[in-house]
Amino acid sequence: MVTPVVFDPTVGRQFVKYARLVVGRSYVHNTLGNIVMRVLHPDFPHGLAYTKHAEISLEEMEEANIVVTDVPTSRIVWGERMTSVGHNLSREILRLRPDINATIHVHDDAVLSLYSSGAPLEFKVLSLDPPFVLGKPVHFVPAHVDVEADVSSVAGFVQNTNAIVLVGHGLTTFGRNVSEAYHRLNTLTAEVRRVLAAEQHASVTGTRPTYRSQAEIEEMYRFAERIIYPTRADNVMHDEAAE
Repeated sequence: MVTPVVFDPTVGRQFVKYARLVVGRSYVHNTLGNIVMRVLHPDFPHGLAYTKHAEISLEEMEEANIVVTDVPTSRIVWGERMTSVGHNLSREILRLRPDINATIHVHDDAVLSLYSSGAPLEFKVLSLDPPFVLGKPVHFVPAHVDVEADVSSVAGFVQNTNAIVLVGHGLTTFGRNVSEAYHRLNTLTAEVRRVLAAEQHASVTGTRPTYRSQAEIEEMYRFAERIIYPTRADNVMHDEAAE
């Protein structure tokens, strides 16, 4: 017997809550940018994707502007309005990463500025927290590659990252829940702003920013779960022992 798709108002309220938080951080300038939240359903192996429909911004939206789609396809199963092309990337992330249940995509000024300036496409780290919060390296998609229109390349990198920078476009972070995706978004953008400030200060004073070494960063990635989510440490240690 088919289970009907029913809009979950609890998910709707949480969606709007994080839409307001994202807007409050000045990440949103227009109707582009979005959030996607996965909700399990017995008749959909990949679950269902709650997202904002096209032609309205996260700043203006309410619960009535949420639609629900399938994950492997863009088929709308609740609501009527179509989604933006960016939903393709989020759906593909959810399809390929069953451990991920939320994505956030925004067009952050600092990230766009740094990586469109000719700076190397690498995530430099000054402070202690980014590798612990992100959990995995940032992946960069060159400006000439449109992974929203064509998601075929996503399978080649999505398992090894929790944050994608689309050079000249924006960034997408993801997590096991929307809170984790949001924290990763804030952490990445904050570190980019720190890098910009450090480079500006260094150019004036004739010094050089003190970036953390790649070896140190890799070590922090390794222990990210224990530091950020210490209650899960026993599971992590068990998994490592089994390897």
